[in-house]
Amino acid sequence: MAKAKKGEGVDTRHYDVIVAPHITEKSTLLSEHNAVVFKVAESATKPEIKAAVEALFSVKVTGVNTLTQKGKTKRWKGKPYKRSDVKKAVVTLAEGQSIDVTSGI
Repeated sequence: MAKAKKGEGVDTRHYDVIVAPHITEKSTLLSEHNAVVFKVAESATKPEIKAAVEALFSVKVTGVNTLTQKGKTKRWKGKPYKRSDVKKAVVTLAEGQSIDVTSGI
């Protein structure tokens, strides 16, 4: 990905990087420490995630940590299947910044 120019704004690629907010008890507890958890594309890199969050939500990001949650093997009607792998990003925001994940973009 080429370097973005200052003040470029929202690009359509940003919507492909951020898939959805990940809302759980643990992610809600992280919000007390200025962190938000997103499901992101498998091929997304930390700089792409940072650029997408800053452009879409107009906030300052101080750090991005990523993890890949491997899909579990489950059974349905006796037949085994495997859930898809999910890549998550824990985005730490600057002091005083916040994102309301319950509202749409």
